[in-house]
Amino acid sequence: MPLINPEGYALGTVCVFDFEPRKLTFEHSESLRRLSRQTMAQLELRRKLIELGNARQALESEKTRSDELLLNILPAKIADELKTRNEVEPRHYDSVTIMFTDFKGFTRFAEAAEPRTLVNDLNQYFSAFDDITERHNLEKLKTIGDAYMCAGGLPEENRTHPVDACRAALEIQEFMTRVNRQREKMRLQPWELRIGLHTGPVMAGVVGKKKFTYDIWGDAVNIAARMESTGEAGRITLSESTYHRVKDEFECEHRGPIEAKNKGALDTYFLNRIKP
Repeated sequence: MPLINPEGYALGTVCVFDFEPRKLTFEHSESLRRLSRQTMAQLELRRKLIELGNARQALESEKTRSDELLLNILPAKIADELKTRNEVEPRHYDSVTIMFTDFKGFTRFAEAAEPRTLVNDLNQYFSAFDDITERHNLEKLKTIGDAYMCAGGLPEENRTHPVDACRAALEIQEFMTRVNRQREKMRLQPWELRIGLHTGPVMAGVVGKKKFTYDIWGDAVNIAARMESTGEAGRITLSESTYHRVKDEFECEHRGPIEAKNKGALDTYFLNRIKP
């Protein structure tokens, strides 16, 4: 008796053997039909279970991929909150340390560089910055052109963020020094990096619906950006706020005041090295 699925495809045949020839009665035929239907139902159930298992595996793989993509753009704590509540509560932080880096003369450099070379170089440097800031418990926030922004003390609050940020800044500075030594040997133009740090209060939250961004706002962000933009290439500029929090662990050099919009004169310091 053929086994035909609901789509009309023959999947097999039910065969019954006996040692003695006999004529099939109506009851025998009905029994065979019931057996065929039961066998067909079992085969269909098995097929559905296999399809369900494959679909579940594909769904789990897609969920894992989505989670990984979300963690690439949001801190783990923030990503978990977004998945759990479908939103992230904006939060005030009394004290975080913000770092900006920027390459001096990047616009002129970019105009003369091959696109592939320029992007490859930036990717190499920013990838190294990512590794360094992650080791020092800083949260990368974004890159804008040749500028790199990160912060310590969020989303998990801690007391070590000024020191963490200074250690990361020194390591980034050392990395770029090594890079430029190699570039000089190859007779290539050096990438001159400015770094600025400031410690202060900020608001933090997630903006966007299709493309999420975890960002921070406040005067502290503007001051940190000012520390970088008015800094010297190859050096790390600290605000007075950051300096007073790290001066016992680092050798710093008084640089003097700079002008900041709506803030007047702000005292600044150069970060030189960790104290022996």
